[in-house]
Amino acid sequence: MKTDIEIAQEAEMEPIGKVAERIGISSDDLEFYGKYKAKLSDEYLESLKEKKDGKLILVTAINPTPAGEGKTTTSVGLGQAFGKLGKKAIIALREPSLGPCFGIKGGAAGGGYAQVVPMEDLNLHFTGDFHAITSANNLLAALLDNHIQQGNELRIDTRQVVWKRCMDMNDRVLRNIVVGLGNKLDGVVREDHFVITVASEIMAILCLANDMEDLKERLSRIIVAYNYDGEPVTAGELQAVGAMAALLKDALKPNMIQTLEHTPALVHGGPFANIAHGCNSVRATRAALKMADYCITEAGFGADLGAEKFFDIKCRMAGLQPDAVVLVATVRALKYNGGVPKEDLSTENLDALKKGIVNLEKHIENLQKYGVPVVVTLNSFITDTPAELEFVKQFCESRGCEFALSEVWAKGGEGGVALAEKVLNTLETKKSNFRLLYEDEMSLEDKIITVAKEIYGAGSVNFSSAAKKQLQKITDMGFGNMPVCMAKNQYSLSDDPKLLGRPEGFELTVREVYVSAGAGFVVALTGDVMTMPGLSKKPAAYGIDVNKAGKITGLF
Repeated sequence: MKTDIEIAQEAEMEPIGKVAERIGISSDDLEFYGKYKAKLSDEYLESLKEKKDGKLILVTAINPTPAGEGKTTTSVGLGQAFGKLGKKAIIALREPSLGPCFGIKGGAAGGGYAQVVPMEDLNLHFTGDFHAITSANNLLAALLDNHIQQGNELRIDTRQVVWKRCMDMNDRVLRNIVVGLGNKLDGVVREDHFVITVASEIMAILCLANDMEDLKERLSRIIVAYNYDGEPVTAGELQAVGAMAALLKDALKPNMIQTLEHTPALVHGGPFANIAHGCNSVRATRAALKMADYCITEAGFGADLGAEKFFDIKCRMAGLQPDAVVLVATVRALKYNGGVPKEDLSTENLDALKKGIVNLEKHIENLQKYGVPVVVTLNSFITDTPAELEFVKQFCESRGCEFALSEVWAKGGEGGVALAEKVLNTLETKKSNFRLLYEDEMSLEDKIITVAKEIYGAGSVNFSSAAKKQLQKITDMGFGNMPVCMAKNQYSLSDDPKLLGRPEGFELTVREVYVSAGAGFVVALTGDVMTMPGLSKKPAAYGIDVNKAGKITGLF
């Protein structure tokens, strides 16, 4: 069986100009990064504004398990299937982070015969967007420390510096560090921290900004520290905005590549899904809606994190109206939720499937709360049995969802035709009555409680004494109307990653709350969510290599 990278490297890519031409984009509208990658020009994006929007389809999934769900694979395969049916569709995805590529998770280009290419470029340096974000983040950090060194006119309290440096790599030793050691000219000694680039507020800002003007306004609002009076100090006050924006000028433009079957894909931005909002950029999604009749996009991790944030943060801010949701699961993952060890998932086990399918059930109920029609798809494995597939099908249809089997990993677009037909039928016969989970005017505490109880199934929420003080301060600072961005583990509906299935009535603990003033949301930290991951004992980096001809191996 061929690996994902072998399939991708054997693919015959078309020049990206030709891919774009088929959907009405001329070479003058593109800024080329070699033969197979390009950015959409600002002039072209401006020209789209008066065009009619297509249909917006969100792809999300159950809680991730070691068995795998295939959310991106399904997104890519569905886009290819629309092409098989003669429909004009564009896929809008997130960019992968180097951290997971060299860690455990791998890349984010899809899999099998449902991938976006060039796969190696996408998973490594791509068009340099993440490098630009890293540079802008660290420029702000450097200007902050320089301001303190050069007299500290803003009276920054070095014990209340909240801006962290970043890099796009899993490196646990950088989580907590001391800077400024040496002599007096080497800066002020203080504790500092690193986050992975996808957890930087600048990543979230880039993905929510409408244009350069909006980007600069958001950058100016970033809170970097507090002064001795407890008042916020912003990037605008540090005079950092112009230079940061200059670094982000090209990164703000969406990237276009293609699938194995030459369906166009806009891949742009990649905020951490369990710290930030976990969606690709608003600019890319809006462009895709104008460029095609159907835009297929995805949200990070399970629907409890990704879809909730897509709806309550991204759609709220951008005024987007999703028309349908595709919810991805696998028989193997459902059995894992039912208590079956990973090594036994290939054996038919209807009892475990019945026990574990409650995880899927909860996600269906959650999505229906937003008034958007739901299509459930099972990402097919050869070990799935007819009895298992029939049980899931009947379960979904009894709950008002369309159901389709997806075989896109093995068959590409052809394997997604049944799913595409179900989605098209849903769009034609079921109206989306999209609504948000909570109103802006609700207090931050009540917003957190609403998400915890309605989406996660919590019985109560325990706010630490620090979190209560932080909520009060954030509200007093004028940020009470912002949406909440829940930072939670992705493996469970609860804040305990070991609680699989559908835990209910548990107590969710909020240990810390802070405001991302530039991004425009308030982050509530639960559990032990890491903003700078570490590498495993045998990281994926061990298996990656390049030969003398320049061919990369080991990426997945």
